[in-house]
Formats: sequence, C-alpha cells, structure tokens
Amino acid sequence: MPSHLFQKSLDEMDAALVTLGALVPQPRAVPFKDSHVYRHLEQLSQQAIVQKLARLPPGLRAAHLLLDAGFFQEQAALQRLVDEIGEDVIFLSIPLICGGDQPIHAEYLEYFFAEEFELTTGLPTAQDRQMVKRKRIRAYIAQSPIGGEDPSGHIEVARTLSKTYSGYVHAASPQIMDMYGGNPPRFHAKGMLGTPREAEHRRDIANYYYRSTSAFTIAARALKHQPQFDRLFALCQKYDTAMGLRE
Repeated sequence: MPSHLFQKSLDEMDAALVTLGALVPQPRAVPFKDSHVYRHLEQLSQQAIVQKLARLPPGLRAAHLLLDAGFFQEQAALQRLVDEIGEDVIFLSIPLICGGDQPIHAEYLEYFFAEEFELTTGLPTAQDRQMVKRKRIRAYIAQSPIGGEDPSGHIEVARTLSKTYSGYVHAASPQIMDMYGGNPPRFHAKGMLGTPREAEHRRDIANYYYRSTSAFTIAARALKHQPQFDRLFALCQKYDTAMGLRE
C-alpha cells in the first residue's frame, strides 16, 4: 500500500471535516458551572455525523503512531474504536440518503447527546449513559439499501471482526499471547518492532484508512455536498485499486 495514500486520506478528511461541519448548525456556548462548554443544541443527526467524523482523523493518526512505535496491541484496540465510529457515521447517514429514519435513530441520538454532568451544577447525572447495541446498528446497515445482497453474511463478518478486535480492547488471553515470543521467549512490553507481528499490523492499518475514508464519503453524500463526495469517492477508488479490490 503506497504510504502517500494514507497522508492523502488524512488531508482530505481534515478538509472535509471543515467543509461538512459548516453545513450544520454550529455549536453554541452554554453555561457550565462558572464557565461554559460548547454544545449542538438542536441535536440533529447531521450534527452527530460531523461530531463522529471529528474522531476519525485523530484516531488514525494515533493508531499509526502506535504502529510505528511497535505497540500493535494498542494500535488494534484503537482500530476497533475507529471502525465503530465509522459504522455510526454510516448508520446515521443512511436515512439522510435513502429516507425512512426509524425509531432506532431517535434512540441513538437521545443516548448520544445525553450529558454526563448537570450543566448548572457540574455534578454527575443520576442516570448511566445507555447505548444502542452494536448488533442492532450492524443489522440496520446490513439490511439497508446500501447493505448489499447478503445481509446475514455482512452481519456475521462484522461480528467476527468485532469479536477479534474486542480481544485487544479487553485484553483477552489469545491476543495478549501475541506479545509473547523471541529467544528467549518473553512478553514484549516495550514494543514489538522487528517481530513477526509487525508486517501483519502494517498491512492491517490500511483497512482502517479505507473504511474511514468510506465513512467520510457516505457522510458527504448524506450532507449533500457533491464536490466533497466526488473527491472522497475518487480516493476510495484509489484504495480499491491499491488493495486489489478492482482493476
């Protein structure tokens, strides 16, 4: 995978975040204790999309820093986070593209915009944050007009990937033992550069640049910015070619 493609993706995502962010009602300062915080008061799905997009470029940058330092377990954990954020962008974008938002979207937005602290007092709210289950989000995407011809297959692939990367997030034994080896065998707690694991994790990160670029592309379509969509879609096609997904 050409390394310049990764930097091109980050540059395009940075530019798209500014462009797409300008299309939605802007955050406003609201009082918080003796200061203020910024909030999207309208709590629209379009605003949630932009907020989610804001996490993708830094997530990729952080994952790549960990890769270059040899911290592959931590890289993989961040990639799981990046992947779920991208799924959320697609989930929120589908009704804006295809129509027909459903109660699950209103439920998602209610939980997403819920405050952890009371704005007037700064004290924690009494209720724990709830979340729409990941399997419901994946099922919605798979069964949507953009989900392809095999929804059950899509769901199973997504579930398997999530399960694998969950082991990095929650420190499951099989993933931890990927850190063990060498002569003499030991846990590589200072990084794993030069080990057999390096090549596979360098290959793997390309998938997350591609998926994040795809999420930005779908968001541009949902927010109806055709020039930005065209630029991002062309970049996705370059990934398709580089990864052997198209000739």
